Amino acid sequence: MTKKTQNFKRRLGKKLKQSRRMPLLTRLRTHQKLQQNTFKRDWRRTKMRLKSE
Repeated sequence: MTKKTQNFKRRLGKKLKQSRRMPLLTRLRTHQKLQQNTFKRDWRRTKMRLKSE
């Protein structure tokens, strides 16, 4: 079992927040020019490549 440092947990939390879908209000405000979140990531397909400390 490894221990996660505070900085590593912070980075994991940031990636977790970035991986959410785009709000509907944003899509409506831009007249659907922006349709998807570019930071959206699937845990099986794309890995984060974070360096553990």
